[in-house]
Amino acid sequence: MSDINDFKDLRIWQKGMDIAEQCYFLTKLFPKDELYGMVQQIRRSAASIPANIAEGYGRRYTAEYVRFLNIAQGSVNELETHLILSRRVRLCEEKDLEMIVNLLKEESRMIISLIKKLEN
Repeated sequence: MSDINDFKDLRIWQKGMDIAEQCYFLTKLFPKDELYGMVQQIRRSAASIPANIAEGYGRRYTAEYVRFLNIAQGSVNELETHLILSRRVRLCEEKDLEMIVNLLKEESRMIISLIKKLEN
């Protein structure tokens, strides 16, 4: 097991960054008229995942860390909802979302597992 020196060493944060990066690439393909609509919503919720993990990690108390992890989990659900809606209104194809949705499922499991570990 490697040493954790700061939030950037956390696999859960790194996966969150991968998700955000993939969402930025995906939304570059969306129509320009969605720039202030779905594109903004997807990018904001995607960036919120690693941002809340990092912010929680930097807090002084475990309860605060758990609170920010719960917010990150909420952002996972919000992002998945935006992605599903994007597919339903034909802004993208199912194949475009597969990798991101799989990463979101992994991230969700990691967040829930860390919350349980911290609460015990």
